[in-house]
Amino acid sequence: MPSDYAEALQLWHGKPYHSLNHYLQNRFGEKIYKIALNGGFTCPNRDGTLGNRGCIFCSAGGSGDFAGDRVQTPSARLSEPPAAVPAISAQLAAGKDLLSGKHTGSKYIAYFQAFTNTYGPIETLEKLYSEAIAAPETAILSIATRPDCLSPEVIALLERLNRIKPVWVELGLQTIHEKTARFIRRGYGLDRFIEALENLRAAGIETIVHTILGLPGETAEDILETHRFLAEQPIQGIKLQLLHVLKGTDLGDIYAASPFHVLSMDEYADLVIRCLEVLPPETVIHRITGDGPKNLLVAPLWSGHKKQVLNTIHHTFKTRSTWQGRLYH
Repeated sequence: MPSDYAEALQLWHGKPYHSLNHYLQNRFGEKIYKIALNGGFTCPNRDGTLGNRGCIFCSAGGSGDFAGDRVQTPSARLSEPPAAVPAISAQLAAGKDLLSGKHTGSKYIAYFQAFTNTYGPIETLEKLYSEAIAAPETAILSIATRPDCLSPEVIALLERLNRIKPVWVELGLQTIHEKTARFIRRGYGLDRFIEALENLRAAGIETIVHTILGLPGETAEDILETHRFLAEQPIQGIKLQLLHVLKGTDLGDIYAASPFHVLSMDEYADLVIRCLEVLPPETVIHRITGDGPKNLLVAPLWSGHKKQVLNTIHHTFKTRSTWQGRLYH
């Protein structure tokens, strides 16, 4: 564990936190990019099982606004292999082409991103995952899903695939606070999340957790409580995301009718740093910001300037002379 800011920079190749890029460079010896894949999935929070409008902040593209293009809406439960999206091999090829101008390496992360990517028949899941993992350029298979969509059969499948190539599971927790979880229509309780973590740990699956900073009604202390909780859980990585208000979402409608406070860039930088200070130094930081689709973004508009946001966060780390894990104990 670093003992000061300078030591953190030396340990983590110029950043005061354990970045994903640092982790991948150490593990694979090169920079690795993600290729976002669309498996044609839906979500129990959209198909009527739990609800039909999704989480309150979720746009029509779900969590995969930048994933492979959806040709048409897939069946509610994906009862048949998805014909509405291009083949996984074709999506991987297209992703490689898009990255060809900035990536000279040979490895990629195959990232099933849009909606709930374990929500379907086990035969369909195995077909999709196996196609992705069989590609020579796939170094890691990463799957975004919900804790309540990880049946024993799915866990067993992931465990088998993890013996071939590393498998990551990404879980959208967002917050530990039940009042906020109900407001955003998350659709499951914290106990279900904890159960999923234990099952994934038992299967040897690396887990990355998504959190959102700036959810309506949450204080800075509420946000820190979420990250202190995660600091004690068996997770290997975390993604910190700014709350985006997007057009076409229920949150966007609420904001239009009665605007609530959205974080300023300085407020966000402050919160990111305070959250990272309480996380263990070994936790991999997969993301510290994110920018929603500009054609949908309502607020905060400053989030569209990603380079400026990152510069502000890094500058604030420097002025405070702090680092990831400084307050972890």
